[in-house]
Amino acid sequence: MRILIAHNHYQQHGGEDVVFANECDLLENAGHDVHRYEIHNDIITGLPEKLRVFLTAPYSKSARKRFEDVIDTFKPDIVHIHNYFPLITPAIFFACSFRNIPVVHTLHNFRMMCANGLLLRHGKACEKCVSGSPYWSVVHRCYRESAAGSLAVARMIDSQRRWKTWHKHVSRFIAPSRFSRTKFIEAGISEDRISVKPNFVPDPGVHTHVYPEQRAGVLYVGRLSQEKGLRTLIEAWCDLTVQLRIAGDGPLMDELRASAPENVTLLGRLTREQVYTEMARAALLVMPSNCYEGLPVTLIEALASGLPVAASRIGTLQEVVTEGKTGCTFKPENSPDLIQTVRAMLADPDGLARMSKGARAQYEAKYTASTNLEMLMAIYQEAGASVLTPCTGVHTEIEAREEQARQMVYLRN
Repeated sequence: MRILIAHNHYQQHGGEDVVFANECDLLENAGHDVHRYEIHNDIITGLPEKLRVFLTAPYSKSARKRFEDVIDTFKPDIVHIHNYFPLITPAIFFACSFRNIPVVHTLHNFRMMCANGLLLRHGKACEKCVSGSPYWSVVHRCYRESAAGSLAVARMIDSQRRWKTWHKHVSRFIAPSRFSRTKFIEAGISEDRISVKPNFVPDPGVHTHVYPEQRAGVLYVGRLSQEKGLRTLIEAWCDLTVQLRIAGDGPLMDELRASAPENVTLLGRLTREQVYTEMARAALLVMPSNCYEGLPVTLIEALASGLPVAASRIGTLQEVVTEGKTGCTFKPENSPDLIQTVRAMLADPDGLARMSKGARAQYEAKYTASTNLEMLMAIYQEAGASVLTPCTGVHTEIEAREEQARQMVYLRN
């Protein structure tokens, strides 16, 4: 197949970028002709560029034109879109629909219905905009605590709802878990158009030379930010004596440096190989998130490494972490429950050994490259059998609406 895969990279490298790269490599290694269409947010510098992004987030004529040129040159059999926010914009869905090209869209986060993409408000799970108005995000400054930024994303969400982008111009959606699929159905996406396909990672092979009795200490890998539950983690470690190693970077780094007890080591951002080395030496991985995760690559890497997981009992995490078999769960934002869970797991070496084998078995059953390729190709075939609604005339209509919106913004200012 000739597969055009589009992805808008954020300024900070994350799990979505890893999934995009892994799937591109997977398809290329299987013999498919893949074209990677990539845009990076690094080009958003200065006020004029930020204003342009604000105005064009719902639909960019120039972004659509650039993508149409790629389509006309590459002539794909199918287009797979990962992230379009904020530079690629939803305009590319219309570009594909206009040419009647099947479109698959991976739903890495909840941006379709939530300004910050996390269904999170002030550190708590929030579903106010799932079926309600996205402009609540402006009231609560949900996108980076900015009213202007929240308005830009709310306009994008509202526009796609009114234009029925997700109903008319996407052949198949991919949700990484059953939990996230449920949320998108609640947001109005037809359940027969959303397939569950988890993320995957190439086999690290760590399990072949590391035994449970050689492991010690606890590991955290991920972004150092509020929604990841780092404050709860540090609070818990003030009462725990076991060593905790934290790999990652983010806005809470300085706070953690100031508040972390002596048995906590901040490693900073690590390479993928370094992460696997840390996973090989740790007794368990801790994931104290207080938000609805998609399907963290870190979690799959832990399973592949035979590393038991202690995770918050929330969203996809409680779906993937099987109690007593691949790890244990605790109440989110509850440091006493986290302390009790970690102590109980570390006090049971036989249980850790059993969960280590269970984690690896779960990886081999659900998250390998071969399994993922089979699922992805089935979704492509289903998408190819779908007929998109041609969007003749939509281009002019959207341009007119966007010009009207620009004029309103200028008048208000």
